[in-house]
Amino acid sequence: MSDDVPARPTCSAKGCTAPATWGLRWNNPKLHTPERRKTWLACEEHRESLGDFLGARGFLREVVPADELPAD
Repeated sequence: MSDDVPARPTCSAKGCTAPATWGLRWNNPKLHTPERRKTWLACEEHRESLGDFLGARGFLREVVPADELPAD
């Protein structure tokens, strides 16, 4: 394994290096087709703030445990 590849996925919050425990699945309806999903990863500490950010814009579609996210 390369040194620059994290052993576990990390939180998407700026500057956070905590392991991701949640996947926030979202899309921007002005840019993406309805079935397309993008994913932000979140640790316990940032799950709510990242979800609030996406939710305020109408982008958040679902929140799932990180271990239930598709491999792609």
